[in-house]
Amino acid sequence: MKKSTNIDSKLYPIGTILLITLLWQIIVEVNKVPNYIVPSPTDIVEALKGDFNLIITHTKVTLYEAFVGFGLSLVFAFILAILMDSFQIIKKSFYPILVISQTIPTIAIAPLFIIWFGFGTLPKIVMVIMVCFFPIVISLIDGLDKIDEDYLRLFKTMKASKLQVFCHLKLPYAMVNLLSGVKIAGTYMIMSAVVGEWLAGDKGIGVYMVRAKNAYALDKVFASILVIILVSILIIYLIDLIGNKLIHWK
Repeated sequence: MKKSTNIDSKLYPIGTILLITLLWQIIVEVNKVPNYIVPSPTDIVEALKGDFNLIITHTKVTLYEAFVGFGLSLVFAFILAILMDSFQIIKKSFYPILVISQTIPTIAIAPLFIIWFGFGTLPKIVMVIMVCFFPIVISLIDGLDKIDEDYLRLFKTMKASKLQVFCHLKLPYAMVNLLSGVKIAGTYMIMSAVVGEWLAGDKGIGVYMVRAKNAYALDKVFASILVIILVSILIIYLIDLIGNKLIHWK
């Protein structure tokens, strides 16, 4: 029964996507919509095939920026979460600032990073860190705060050190929350790198999109969007796979 439910949950969205794609193709062909306004799915596939090597080259640059920024944001979030859990004064000082920082539009501060860090990969990496850092650190802090007091008292009676409490109780307990934050950050990492590439740079899938848009080659724009979607889905699947291995006991 469970297996049948899992199959249905996968078939319904796939069927819906195929139906939408078919309707899209029919509407564009029947109404003879110009390619520079709305390309058909077949035009997008042809553009992807024609520029495949170029798109892959640009995508590799974006993936490098995204994964480096994501890795650094994970490290920074882990360090800050531990400090905030260990010292209440740090938590009281930084938690409101973290929340307020999310009210600043990312697209508004991106040009500042270009001015400060130049036109290379660094401003894009900083963009990814800014976007991915918040959901990871907040999720980890919330997970560390939700430890059952009875467990803490039990470890105290066993005279466990703070390091032992963290490694054997707090971190495993908070892992579910942490992976939720990592998954949210994973959905943003490619997007934030692309936004940075829109503003400046000579390589990356965002740069490719801007050039295609300026040439009114919307089939290539949609092809790059398709690549971004597929890569993002693959990243989420990879995070899910790692998460299931880490918290198999859940």
